[in-house]
Amino acid sequence: MMNKLEQQTNIQNSTKRSLSFFLLAVILLWVKSYIAFRVGLNLDLENVMQEIILVVTPLSSALFFLGLSLFAPAKSRNKALLTIHFIMSFILYANIVYHRFFDDFITIPVLFQFKNFGDLGGSAQSLMHPLDILYFLDFLLLLTIVLTKKVKPVEKLKKKTIGLVFISAFSIFLANLGMAEIQRPELLTRTFDRAILVKLMGVYNYHVYDAVLNTKSSTQRALADSNDLAEVKNYSDSQYKKPDPKMFGAAKGKNVILVSMESTQNFLINKKINGQEVTPFLNDLTEKSYYFDNFYHNTGQGKTSDAEFLIDNSLYGLPGGSVYSTKAQNKFHATPEIVKQKGYNPVVFHANNKSFWNRDMMYNTLGYNKFYSKPYYNVNDENSVNYGLKDKEFFKQSMPMLENLKQPFYSKFITLTNHHPFILNNEQEKSIQPADTGDPTVDNYFVTARYQDEALKQFFQQLKASGLYDNSVIILYGDHYGISENHNKAMSKILGKEVTPYEHLKLQETPLFIHVPGQKGKVMHTIGGEIDLKPTILHLLGIKTKGDIQFGSDLFSPDRDEFTVQRDGSAITKDYVYAGEKEKCYRQSDGQEVANKLCKPAKEKAAKDLNLSDKVVYGDLLRFFKDGKIVNQQESNK
Repeated sequence: MMNKLEQQTNIQNSTKRSLSFFLLAVILLWVKSYIAFRVGLNLDLENVMQEIILVVTPLSSALFFLGLSLFAPAKSRNKALLTIHFIMSFILYANIVYHRFFDDFITIPVLFQFKNFGDLGGSAQSLMHPLDILYFLDFLLLLTIVLTKKVKPVEKLKKKTIGLVFISAFSIFLANLGMAEIQRPELLTRTFDRAILVKLMGVYNYHVYDAVLNTKSSTQRALADSNDLAEVKNYSDSQYKKPDPKMFGAAKGKNVILVSMESTQNFLINKKINGQEVTPFLNDLTEKSYYFDNFYHNTGQGKTSDAEFLIDNSLYGLPGGSVYSTKAQNKFHATPEIVKQKGYNPVVFHANNKSFWNRDMMYNTLGYNKFYSKPYYNVNDENSVNYGLKDKEFFKQSMPMLENLKQPFYSKFITLTNHHPFILNNEQEKSIQPADTGDPTVDNYFVTARYQDEALKQFFQQLKASGLYDNSVIILYGDHYGISENHNKAMSKILGKEVTPYEHLKLQETPLFIHVPGQKGKVMHTIGGEIDLKPTILHLLGIKTKGDIQFGSDLFSPDRDEFTVQRDGSAITKDYVYAGEKEKCYRQSDGQEVANKLCKPAKEKAAKDLNLSDKVVYGDLLRFFKDGKIVNQQESNK
């Protein structure tokens, strides 16, 4: 009798220790996640309710996911608990590192870009800090407890105990969801606003939701048919704007030279640091070309590859991940393919690994004839830094290849040096001193921007010497932002004013220069974005775009709308600026907040443009588009 009682007591004590260990793991993950949300992700909370939500949301996730370990056999239960805890800790930490630069959160399509990570070099390393080990301190504590055999799992847990864990998890989740919906109605339909989803649902729930969205999108192509394209085609046709007769065909038969200026934001133009111009060559170019000072990038997580996709297709990048990485097998009607039919030779120059952003596959899909990637260049430790070949050497080595091309050509050059973390490994190449905000990322940005400016000046000199300058349309564009919202404090010092949501959107302006042979050019104030470059370029070459499926319009068109969209649903018009993430409306003229109803038309158009463009890409709808007409499945396979 005594032995039975002792045995029962031992089982009860073992159960208590086992459940105490489980609860300890839950509490540690809960507390760590909350601290990470507040410190590591620095989420912008607007009221007390959002603070409560931020406290609650990691608890439901910790109970649910760690609770899965309770179904494991007794001998492997602690191992399962530690494995799940580590995975959740890693997901949390990965988002923190990603957020430090991109001011964004990881999506499942981004994970399919894993082959890019090996090429990140110093850019990725600079985002990791020694104190980051603290994000795994609780895991190490739990591991120590298990290894020292301080706790042993019981043979069998009661179903009621396991059920109570999951009932608690679901109850807390439903309370979380209810509070989130009060804060942001129709939250789960705002798929383009990841910051709001994370703030109101937490990182772990956000990733579950992201997985559901990607499962849904993967079925769209299989279910799509030619009827789905009709709505898109009708909308695109209704948005078409006639070209300016004076500019249509102004560069017919001329070469095209596109230059992607890495991480180049428009505030650099005419900016001085320590009394020195940051971009003296580009400043001078504003008077010698068509310079668009209200031009915006429209990129999402695909960054440079999104910019390329936008410019070649007049379609938006996806709300998560990169089209280049996830949709390279789709059918597109891209500029390279179009100009090739007119006798052009489309090529790309980029001294990086050909597989980065899946470019080798995507360029073939888009219709490029040749990709001059890293093997075509002499790259060594002295002439490269960070991502690869430095810009001056890149242009220098590219010139012989460019001169030998069959003309007319459509060429694209992708620069590398002005990329995070903005470093130069040769002091003699630093022509300007860093800024002094105390933020190394912001301070060094001006050093590499100046180097890029000098490389561009050298390139123009080489083009003139080769005779190509007078026979080519030259287009320089900033591909995306270089300084993220995480550096607003330092940027406030640079700009001399607070970076409000309005100012943040203005910082998404990137410079655009278009040199047309025989034309002096001028400053153009029209509001536009990368989405508009495809019809602009084609019209300059005298190629009609009426009837094409596109979401941009010719930047030179006198009838175009003063309008452009950000991937998060924000919209910029001539009169108003709508900050999608903050759901606030600002007057364009002075940045003052005004009633949201004034931005409603822009908000609705932005949402429609993004949704219809996503419909095209997810459904691979352009496979049903041939010779300007919608065709059925059988005809599309011919």
